[in-house]
Amino acid sequence: MELGGRCAEILARIRQRRPLVHHITNIVVANDNANTMLALGALPVMAYAREEVEEMVTSAEALVLNLGTPTESVIESAFLAGKRANALGIPVILDPVGAGATRFRKEASLLLLDRVRVTIVRANAAEACALLGCPSHERGVESEGEAENRAFLAREIALRFGVTAAITGAVDYVSDGERVVAVHNGHPLLTRVTGTGCMATSLCGAFAAVENDALLASLGALGFLGVCAERAARDSQGPGSFRMRLFDVMYSLSEDDFARNLSFEVLQ
Repeated sequence: MELGGRCAEILARIRQRRPLVHHITNIVVANDNANTMLALGALPVMAYAREEVEEMVTSAEALVLNLGTPTESVIESAFLAGKRANALGIPVILDPVGAGATRFRKEASLLLLDRVRVTIVRANAAEACALLGCPSHERGVESEGEAENRAFLAREIALRFGVTAAITGAVDYVSDGERVVAVHNGHPLLTRVTGTGCMATSLCGAFAAVENDALLASLGALGFLGVCAERAARDSQGPGSFRMRLFDVMYSLSEDDFARNLSFEVLQ
C-alpha cells in the first residue's frame, strides 16, 4: 500500500480504537487540543498534577508534552509522566513551544530530551534552531524562521536527539534521520488561529498511539491537519469561522478523501 493509503488506514484505526491521549499541555490551547482529539475520534485527558500523572499515563496510549506555558511544576510533571510512559512503551510527543524565546524554555526542552525517550518532536523552524544551538529569530512563541531549510532541520533534530522530527511551516518536513518527507497540505489561515501548531502536536500523539512507524504517524498527522485546513478555508470568512469549520472537517473528513487530497513528496 502506498503512503497515502497507509495514512488513511491509520485514520480509520484511530476512529475504530479511539485511543486515549494524555496531555500535559499549555493553558492557551488545552480546550482546542481536547476538541481536536474529539473531532478526530480520539479521547483526550488533560492531567497536570505531579500526584497523578504517572497513574494517569498508565491508561493512555500516547503522551503529549507541550511547553507553551512552562513552570517548574509542569516540567516536573512532564518528566514523571515521560519516564512512566517510557517504562510502559507509550510514545511521547514533545512540543518545545517558544524554545528560542527564553533560556528557561530551551533548557526545559533539552532536559526532557535528555531524560525522557521522546518519539516525536513537533516544532517550527525557530524552535528547532534553538534546540540545535544555531541562530534563529523568534518573537514570543512565533517563528520568523520561514527562510530556514526545514528539511535540513528535521533531519538534524532526528539525528541529534534520536527522534522523529516534524518541522512545520508553509511546507512541513518529517524525518527520522534517514527518510525525509515534505508535506505540502495546509492553508495560511492556520497562522491566524492560535494553537494550530499545538493541534498538530496532539494529532501526532493520536496517530502515534495506533502506528509504530513514527515517521508515517507524523506524515499522517500533519497531512490530516493540512487537508482539513484546506477544506475548512473554502467556506470561511476569516479566522473565527475557519476555526469552527476546522473542527467540523476533522470530524467529517472520510478516509478516502484524506488519501485523495494528501500531498507529499519523499525526498530521501
